[in-house]
Amino acid sequence: MFKNALVYHIEQWDPPTRAEIEQRLERMRFVPCSPAQPESAGWVAPRGEQHAALLESVAGQLVLKLCTETRPVPAGAVKEQLQARLDRIEAETGRRPKGKAARELKEQVVHELRPRAFSKRSTTAVWLDLEARRVLVGAGSAKKADAVTTQLVALFGGLRLAPLQTALSPATAMAAWLSEKQAPSGFSIDRECELKQPDSEKATVRYARHTLDIDELGEHIRQGKLPTQLAMTWNGRVSFVLTEALALKKIKLLDGVLEGSSPGDGAEDGFDADVAIATGELQRLLPDLIDALGGPLVKEAAPPARAETTSADTPPWETAAA
Repeated sequence: MFKNALVYHIEQWDPPTRAEIEQRLERMRFVPCSPAQPESAGWVAPRGEQHAALLESVAGQLVLKLCTETRPVPAGAVKEQLQARLDRIEAETGRRPKGKAARELKEQVVHELRPRAFSKRSTTAVWLDLEARRVLVGAGSAKKADAVTTQLVALFGGLRLAPLQTALSPATAMAAWLSEKQAPSGFSIDRECELKQPDSEKATVRYARHTLDIDELGEHIRQGKLPTQLAMTWNGRVSFVLTEALALKKIKLLDGVLEGSSPGDGAEDGFDADVAIATGELQRLLPDLIDALGGPLVKEAAPPARAETTSADTPPWETAAA
């Protein structure tokens, strides 16, 4: 279900009813780009079926899927067309457009070429764990995840999210694990790592399919290089690559998790089973990872009194459905 993930903490949210959420989702349903439109984003059915629900609830976990379509115009085509027009105008008038005139001409070229450009479409899964007050976005980069959270805030209005932060930065923690040749409790270190010098040169060392229990790694760290990526496995059940930005990449459920699993409840597509298994494993992995990173970062300023609301403890749609 998730190959990559960035985690956000729900700082504030009064969840609307399921009916209200579905109405809002319908208003923000994905619509493909028009010929002249550079980008379009909207919500699609998590099951991948055209007329399925835009909101899925599996074992109390909410799942959404955002679809984004872009219609990029190749830079080479723009440059070629622009050059030709600039040359023609210079030949006709004796003057070559510059500054604002050249920029406006470039915009005109892009506008004319866009309808002929091929569109690119991608989807991003979103998991809302109200009990843990977390949102997990199936993206590997902060830029992509921020675009998704912007859509979430637009969808829910009063929702306020903050990237998950821990007392120890991932780079500091990974450096300690590698230097001491000791993974945190419940985890093992795998055979992939990247270290980078935090200066202008950005000297980088990568290990792939290589044992990391070596003195050479500790020497790189003593020289000032910091780990930016480290492959790990949690309890022999989930493997992933932890990054310095606290992103989880290359998430994979291992054979021990998948053995004996079945769609169940007559679900032919296996969607419910996939969601239940993936969210169930990640629900247990994330607290252990946060503990390994020194626990959640405690802010000095106390949150507003309103943050004590217990609305997330019992989702309103479950109450309505009871």
